[in-house]
Amino acid sequence: MASKQPRAAATKTAAKKNASAKHKAISLHLGLNAVSGAAYGGWTGPLAACEFDAHDMAAIAAMKGMKSTVLLTRKATRANVLAAMRAAAGALKSGDLFFLSYSGHGGQVPDVTGEEVDKKDETWCLYDGQLIDDELYAELARFASGVRVLVLSDSCHSGTVTREVPQMTDFPANQRPKLMPEAIAMRTYREHQSFYDKLQRDVAKAAGGERLVDPDTALAQVAVSGRLSAIVKRFRAQVILISGCQDNQTSMDGDHNGAFTEQLLKVWNNGTFNGNYASFHARIRSRLPPTQSPNLFTLGATGRFLTQKPFTV
Repeated sequence: MASKQPRAAATKTAAKKNASAKHKAISLHLGLNAVSGAAYGGWTGPLAACEFDAHDMAAIAAMKGMKSTVLLTRKATRANVLAAMRAAAGALKSGDLFFLSYSGHGGQVPDVTGEEVDKKDETWCLYDGQLIDDELYAELARFASGVRVLVLSDSCHSGTVTREVPQMTDFPANQRPKLMPEAIAMRTYREHQSFYDKLQRDVAKAAGGERLVDPDTALAQVAVSGRLSAIVKRFRAQVILISGCQDNQTSMDGDHNGAFTEQLLKVWNNGTFNGNYASFHARIRSRLPPTQSPNLFTLGATGRFLTQKPFTV
């Protein structure tokens, strides 16, 4: 009997270690069926299915036991989104998961820091102002080493949340692109130029005063540039972005879900999908037309992360 006591104690100790080692997950879901006209030159950008998209992503998160925040339309402000992301960054440790989903318009502002080839910074159109792609990368850089970050972006300009404006501009009357029109984008920028210019400069300054290099641009040149490879390696979190379309395409809205989110939900099939992230992306892409081809983009050491079943905590 005496020999069983140490075993029992060891079992309890192991159980405690396993419990303490259990990974934590936080999710944030943004769905905007409109934006504030005061922040976008009078344009409100009505959409139909973005709030549904956010709720459906939150339902997946709940199924996987994640602690979720849902910010819809008027609640999806810059302050609320940044506060939620920073709270998650402060709470998560290596091995934990942050799941971020966005459904709404994609936009652009002129680049004033000189790092964008197309002279534009791409954005998510939040209710009271845009979140610039540089800001998004800066926020993701706050996460600790080893934190897994999954971003699902159902908007235009979403291939890497960067690069060129979609080429197609004439859409059937019954289709709603998740795209802020270029004229509206320029009017919005003119009316709030000092705000957006300062945002870009602040991000550049926070990067250490050096010329800011987009992580995706760095990744494209890693094979030939040791300096850019080093920049990428300094990004501590492991990020997987699955987007609604390529950078030069348009994500479409729907009545019940966005086109990308609708096919994602069908592939996920209430959790019966058993592949990894790569096959998940491929299956979603195969269900959408050539004019909307979802992109898979990674940042950081994502090798093991990519092999997991989607939404694994």
